[in-house]
Amino acid sequence: MVNPLTFVFRPKVTEKFDFADSELEEIGSTLKKEIHHTLGRSLALRELDTGSDNSTEIELNNLSAPHYDISRFGISFAASPRHADALIVTGAVTHNMAQAVKKTYEAMPSPKYVIAVGDDACDGGIFKDSYAVLGGVDKILPVDMKIPGNPPSPREILKGLLAFMRQGSR
Repeated sequence: MVNPLTFVFRPKVTEKFDFADSELEEIGSTLKKEIHHTLGRSLALRELDTGSDNSTEIELNNLSAPHYDISRFGISFAASPRHADALIVTGAVTHNMAQAVKKTYEAMPSPKYVIAVGDDACDGGIFKDSYAVLGGVDKILPVDMKIPGNPPSPREILKGLLAFMRQGSR
């Protein structure tokens, strides 16, 4: 019979993982400096899905996962557009979402910034010629930054946010 305590007290066999990603850390620390320089505080983002296939939302959710942990770079997701500095729109704007997009934008405090993330939000993507789709978010709102990709990786989204902050600080 095997004593169960031997499994608890014996040395564990695991691989040594190097979780440090120097490029990600460099992008993040630069982004944090740009956010502080431009806003003087953290950046609050409100995400709005206007008819996507959820691939871009998965990548945005990955930004909050422990590997990326964007909160350490001064970025958070707001539950309300009234608390957001910028609106991140994902997906092609469908006809039935157009009014909701406008209302969300109107609920934001000034200055209002819109970031289109993913090919669908940038220009309609594969849905742009569909009868149910208006196109990219720029058809109904002024877009300040476009982050293309189908879907863009979390690293590309961070690079796009860095470009957005640098654009705003000039």
